[in-house]
Amino acid sequence: MSAPSSPSSPSSPNAPTASPADLYRHSLQLLLDKDIAGWVDLWAEDGVMQFPFAPDGWPTQLAGKQAVAAYMQRYPDHIDLHDFPFLQIHETTDPQTIVVEMRGVGRMVETGGPFDMTYIAVVTIQNGRFYSYRDYWNPLAVQEPGADFTGSTR
Repeated sequence: MSAPSSPSSPSSPNAPTASPADLYRHSLQLLLDKDIAGWVDLWAEDGVMQFPFAPDGWPTQLAGKQAVAAYMQRYPDHIDLHDFPFLQIHETTDPQTIVVEMRGVGRMVETGGPFDMTYIAVVTIQNGRFYSYRDYWNPLAVQEPGADFTGSTR
């Protein structure tokens, strides 16, 4: 990640005392490190991930840590993330909820083509873990060859 957006390294980023922003920055570093198991460990057992703009055949909601793990397990086999060159985290009136604007770049493993995605996420932390994560991303990007790591039916 670029210097302005580099993740901080709290001693226990998933401890209840870690701020939502610190936990989120740590989660991005885990994705860059391709540590999907570590990323999933940041989730509450009953956490929910939602994809409001998911295209037909893709999941719109993942309920529970195990569903998130199953969804993410093959991610690094398809998308090789290199950096988050833009990251802006906004605090909200709820101290456990943040709104994140970011851009992830890398390459598509299957084709070697570029991966460049802009995201907005609304994330709520509960007891130091991701509890609610609404991921707003561009569904047109999954039309690229090699982008379908979820086994969708599109």
